[in-house]
Amino acid sequence: MNMSQNVTEFGADALAEKARKHLWMHFTRHSSFNDGGHVPVIVKGEGAYIWDDQGRKYLDGLSGLFVVNAGHGRDEIADAMAKQAKELEYFPIWSYAHPKAIEVAERIAQRAPGDLNRVFFTTGGGEAVESAWKVAKQYFKLTGKPNKHKVISRTIAYHGTPHGALSLTGVPSMKEPFEPLVPGALKVPNTNFYRAPEHADNIKDFGLWAADRIAEMIEFEGPDTVAAVFIEPVQNAGGCFPPPPGYLERVREICDRYDVLLVADETICAFGRIGDYFAMNRFGVTPDIITFAKALTSGYAPAGAMVVSDRIFEPFSKGNVSFAHGFTWAGHPVAMAAASANMDIFEREGLNERVRENEDGFRSTLEKLLDLPIVGDVRGAGYFYGIELVKDKTTKETFNDDECERLLRGFLSKALFDAGLYCRADDRGDPVVQLAPPLVAGQKEFDDIESILRGVLTEAWSIL
Repeated sequence: MNMSQNVTEFGADALAEKARKHLWMHFTRHSSFNDGGHVPVIVKGEGAYIWDDQGRKYLDGLSGLFVVNAGHGRDEIADAMAKQAKELEYFPIWSYAHPKAIEVAERIAQRAPGDLNRVFFTTGGGEAVESAWKVAKQYFKLTGKPNKHKVISRTIAYHGTPHGALSLTGVPSMKEPFEPLVPGALKVPNTNFYRAPEHADNIKDFGLWAADRIAEMIEFEGPDTVAAVFIEPVQNAGGCFPPPPGYLERVREICDRYDVLLVADETICAFGRIGDYFAMNRFGVTPDIITFAKALTSGYAPAGAMVVSDRIFEPFSKGNVSFAHGFTWAGHPVAMAAASANMDIFEREGLNERVRENEDGFRSTLEKLLDLPIVGDVRGAGYFYGIELVKDKTTKETFNDDECERLLRGFLSKALFDAGLYCRADDRGDPVVQLAPPLVAGQKEFDDIESILRGVLTEAWSIL
């Protein structure tokens, strides 16, 4: 029975009530539904649009959750999954292989930068980050530097919910309920130039300053104790912080100087979000490890991975050594069929090229909103943007906690959805609206996004 049949048989209100009673939704304040509030139920997707159980149509301005890059309703991917399920529905990649895992691993290696040739599959981004930290620690044990176990990440950055990935995450409020976490996770400044604490008049100098804080942290902790630096090419949490000119190059130099691994967490950035299969290709810097997930299958099945350099894999290929780590569902045949079909679409339709062709139009359309008194900054890259909201554009004064509560959760999230736009209003850091439409979106969708945001943000300002 498909979802449309469920809606017809039970009725939309009945479905929402079942969700309210039995479904534990992620990152959700369930108290908002205690008084019988209607749980939004999404039943259909096509291209850049989704429909709810009431028959209302919305522009998917977040690609689900930075996931559905090839767009909703791709029969080609669904058919490939069904075909694979009929041939081989499941087999683990624990000392065995199957054709689709082999094929997808090869295609990933061909598209990754430098000599990143070895692919370790997971079922999501948090698992990929967890895997990268573990492989970094074991790598240094295998190469005679057993004390190198600490890792550095950036403030406000989000790297996932497993205990290791959560330790890397730089959002205190997300970590406090689960402490104590994994020791050895250190934090350095991010690349939010809008709120630069140093060199606010020169973005390149600011970027080099931010990168040098990594070297400073390594020196402070002791180079013989630090294993890896984790960075997103464009940081998500806080509202899409792109790397300043020279920043990634300097971070690469620092990692080389201190024999520290550079891990690019591309859980969001990979597979077209920044206009390439991997954003680090676009930025011209080769890390030692890339972690990714989400758009590997464009959301048609859960899948993630890390791809590592030949140098990192080499000590694992000797003698009786193994990486004693894995996941039952990683490299699942049906998920790998979805990833393969997804890559076929990327190639045939030139989705990476489409982003590069349209990214200036997306940016310029969103920048029209800078004439609103509530919009302080528009920043990002590719099809990945954040709009920072402020109380005072001149001083960059932000909203306090109570104001953020009323603005984001009390008004914006629902008002934007009611106006026909699904996106994210977030305050991990300063309050932002985040946008990441499917890569099939074009100028029409950009204009619709700007129009809806303009109306809702104007209303938000008037009621503050």
